[in-house]
Amino acid sequence: MISAVLEKWHPVGRNLALVALLCVATPAYGEVVFPPGMRIGLEPPPGMALNRATGQFEDPDHKATITILDLPLQLYPQIEQMVFADNATVLKRESFPFASGIGFFATVRLTANGVTYRKWLLLASSAAAPVSDLATLVSIQVPEDQTAAYPEDAVRKALASVSFRPPPLDERLSLLPFVITDLAGFEIGQISPAGVILGDPQRPNALPRLFVSVGGDVPNRPEDRDRFARDLLRTIPVRDLVVLSAEPMRIRGTPGFEIQAEARDPSGAEMRLVEWLRFGGGRFLAVVAGADKNDWTNAYPRFRAVRDGIEPRQ
Repeated sequence: MISAVLEKWHPVGRNLALVALLCVATPAYGEVVFPPGMRIGLEPPPGMALNRATGQFEDPDHKATITILDLPLQLYPQIEQMVFADNATVLKRESFPFASGIGFFATVRLTANGVTYRKWLLLASSAAAPVSDLATLVSIQVPEDQTAAYPEDAVRKALASVSFRPPPLDERLSLLPFVITDLAGFEIGQISPAGVILGDPQRPNALPRLFVSVGGDVPNRPEDRDRFARDLLRTIPVRDLVVLSAEPMRIRGTPGFEIQAEARDPSGAEMRLVEWLRFGGGRFLAVVAGADKNDWTNAYPRFRAVRDGIEPRQ
């Protein structure tokens, strides 16, 4: 139940952004390429290059793209229903063996903004080690008048190469715009575009935990930071939130703000929270941490060590 609360900290990060790597990588043909941080990759057909900013494979000359969605396994039935609905414009659909199993293949024709496209789809799931908790929808889209550059044999070969890998922890961390130099005994948990969650390896599904993220749209006036920090803290799904203290401070020489609070998790258990914000360059770095009330004295110094060990990525 505690883990469910902290996993919902992601709404805090809805307004937070990652710094993208704005470069294009052209792989050798026949090599499985994984978009940065993703668990799903394929061998792109000749002419396709990976755009690391978008995570898509692209061919600007022919306006062709390959999009890979890394989805929770529980969404597979809904995705299958959506893709293979009776009213979909599906030209062909069939079972389809690929490198990591068997999925469903579909050929679709669609029109968008006056342009007709041919679209090939692979819907698949992984139920075997080392990756057993994901579904994927891989889409190859080419304008109808450019399909000569992408014959179906080349498309099928690319989709047949779809492969899964374990979550690439170091790669995902490299996409974050900050580096955590002191984990203070915590371990890296879930990483998402919203930020990163740190947990206690001795209690992986319970408190204490931290959420570290970066965002923009900060208040221009220092006197507005109190309201900004309180509004951000209220997005955390806890009950009976009571602010104990709220004050400006400097964190590693930069303007910051700290709020300490008490609350109850959805089960009613008492907990303590701290939120630190660091401001600079029109952005903010947020560290939000929570612990059982009885464990606060031990957890708080560790939270502070993590906070003080965060540096911008160079």
